[in-house]
Amino acid sequence: MNEEYLNRARKKVKDVRLFINGVSKRARQLSNGSRRLVPTMPEDERSNLDIALLEVAEGKIIISSGEEN
Repeated sequence: MNEEYLNRARKKVKDVRLFINGVSKRARQLSNGSRRLVPTMPEDERSNLDIALLEVAEGKIIISSGEEN
């Protein structure tokens, strides 16, 4: 896991449980063939978890509870 991506993404979500669940759900979606929302090269060897963290860090994916405004 890329520590830089983790630290940047963690700043975007206050609730740690919500953060873990949201990132793991997005990593699962990527594993199942969802399109990446950050630019990557075909030979990119980053894990789906790293890509999910980067998407959150760059604001491409917003993790929030359904109760937040």
